[in-house]
Amino acid sequence: MKFGVVVFPGSNCDEDMVYVLRDIMKQETTKLWHKNTDLEDCTHIILPGGFSYGDYLRSGAIARFSPIMTSVIKHAESGGFVFGVCNGFQILCESGLLPGALLHNNSRKFICKNVFIKAENNSTTLTNALPDKALKIPIAHGEGKYFADPETLAALNHNGQVIFRYCNQDGEITSDANPNGAIDNIAGVCNATKNVFGMMPHPERAADELLANTDGKYLLESILKATLVNI
Repeated sequence: MKFGVVVFPGSNCDEDMVYVLRDIMKQETTKLWHKNTDLEDCTHIILPGGFSYGDYLRSGAIARFSPIMTSVIKHAESGGFVFGVCNGFQILCESGLLPGALLHNNSRKFICKNVFIKAENNSTTLTNALPDKALKIPIAHGEGKYFADPETLAALNHNGQVIFRYCNQDGEITSDANPNGAIDNIAGVCNATKNVFGMMPHPERAADELLANTDGKYLLESILKATLVNI
């Protein structure tokens, strides 16, 4: 198992992700520069948060055409694990690896705060080791409102592709718990074959005891557990 964290111009959560994977989870981890095409034998590809290419045009719209994405797309299409967080989620949607789109928050303001999310499908690589509780994970985005047309939304729900929904501290999915206006409180989805994942909240920012919150670590432990089971 080897993790590769892709770095785009404007990425600002790459160091956070590398730190958590390498120093806390004790996994072999390397950075993958956006201009390269070699995934360096990485089995798990991570697209971190930030503002790739300054979020010009649309968030993730330019990063989708970076040379590295050609290899990321091939990796995903061959069944390889790909995980996008925040801006990484936006890039995956722009790339067509995940359905739907991320729109401007209803407030039209950047939102940075802790929110609660609830796993909708506990049988995926990203969710198999989660505790039965609402997870407190921070968000930091201006374009985090998930949207999908009715047909796509129906398929997501039918296929178990909605992986997280925004909820309150008690795990109740309510409109008040929705921070950005995402349709059906959706905070994260996966593709039909369940090897590509995207979510707006930042688990890497909730995985260190020094931050007094390690709920995000459960997601990373899920990835490791799923991989070990399949070896």
